[in-house]
Amino acid sequence: MSWDIKKEISSPKNFKLDKFTFQSGKSLNDLNVEYVTLGTPEWDSNDNLSNVILYLHGWGGSCTSSKRLDPLVGPGKVMSNDEVFIIAPTALGGPGSASPSSTGLSADFPEYTITDMANFHYDFLREKFGVKHLKGVIGTSMGGFLALDLAVNYPDFMDFLIPLVTSYQVKGLNYANFKFMNSLIEKDPEYNGGRYAKNPERLTGLVSEFMYMFGLSKDYYRYKLGNEDIEKYMVEMGLEGSLMDANDIVWRNRAAMCFDLEDKLSNIIAKTLILAINQDQYFPPSQDAIPLSKRIKNSKILLFDSICGHIGTKDLISVENDISNFLKEFF
Repeated sequence: MSWDIKKEISSPKNFKLDKFTFQSGKSLNDLNVEYVTLGTPEWDSNDNLSNVILYLHGWGGSCTSSKRLDPLVGPGKVMSNDEVFIIAPTALGGPGSASPSSTGLSADFPEYTITDMANFHYDFLREKFGVKHLKGVIGTSMGGFLALDLAVNYPDFMDFLIPLVTSYQVKGLNYANFKFMNSLIEKDPEYNGGRYAKNPERLTGLVSEFMYMFGLSKDYYRYKLGNEDIEKYMVEMGLEGSLMDANDIVWRNRAAMCFDLEDKLSNIIAKTLILAINQDQYFPPSQDAIPLSKRIKNSKILLFDSICGHIGTKDLISVENDISNFLKEFF
């Protein structure tokens, strides 16, 4: 029987956090957390969940982005579905969970940090599932920010950590990208300081078109796509982006722009496997993964090739044996 991770992932469910306090000191009640699960839960002799892996999605993703683990999860794969219980929530600020748009607070939604996003997941795991300890955390792209933040602030909370196509700080071109995306929105009168009556979909569409330029590798754009293809996909990305809420984008980007764990990485004690793609335009290994590996004790780094660049997680299969060897200690 073939394995289809898209079918096996549970339909999104929802849980309400009674109260969540932001780093700013502001608090909100009854905040929604959207999530999916995959695999089989196990309990230890004290009735604590013992095989939980937390998966954290990237900038534009949601709980269903856990399908990106397809190369690694399933019968006979690195993580067998009868050995692990994967919990994948939608991040704070994502419309499926609590965000400016989904709460109706719009511009009055508290500004949040990457640490707030990580704490949102931490509170959810403990309140909903009673999780006291994780087997591991896997975070992709912006989800890697959250994974690293959890490992810094709750170093005893997980056995292993796998940051994938990510970094420990937002600087340089990535900072400029987030800043430009927000400028496209904020400087337009249609945005009205975040107090718009109707979502400015023209602006959110432009932001999505801009992001399209960095998702794939330079070689993919040059050699795999004709100019007509690029125009078509940019239109498609713009249409997809027009469905996003402007404040959701602006708040998320502001959180990312303040992210910097460089001076805290020595706190991490979880065994760490850093995965990076050589052709990644967002996080070139020389600037992100390699310096990260030098700053985390007891870490290993795996660099692999994917012409798909930043979104090339399907090519994880090329380092499957290395990942399997890393995980053998934990299963």
